[in-house]
Amino acid sequence: MIGKFISWTLLIVVLIVAGWVYWNYYNVFGEGVKSGVLNYAVKKGNIFKTYEGKLIQEGFGATKTGTGLTSNQFEFSVENDSIYRILEVNSGKVFDLHYKEYRGVLPWRGNTVYIVDQIIQMRDLKPGSY
Repeated sequence: MIGKFISWTLLIVVLIVAGWVYWNYYNVFGEGVKSGVLNYAVKKGNIFKTYEGKLIQEGFGATKTGTGLTSNQFEFSVENDSIYRILEVNSGKVFDLHYKEYRGVLPWRGNTVYIVDQIIQMRDLKPGSY
């Protein structure tokens, strides 16, 4: 009787933990497209080497303290080697990147909750823009 109770309790706890892990780290919270000039694409990390990048978007936004303006930046991670290779050699070009947003960060997936999974468009920067 007690063994059956412990088994059911353990099963319920494992299912709850598995559901929580899925919800926070594998369930896509949102997805969309961001456009901007690629500032950099790098491979970095102490244990897990991940691909990271940053887009500089047109326009300005408020700083976190609300006291000034800063450029809009989109920091992202990339899981796919082939996407990273394209970004790596095209810094300074304008990109439209499709991304998926997760609630949590996994160290082997990247340093951000935004994972770029597709390059929709790449074009040269027009003089006088951005």
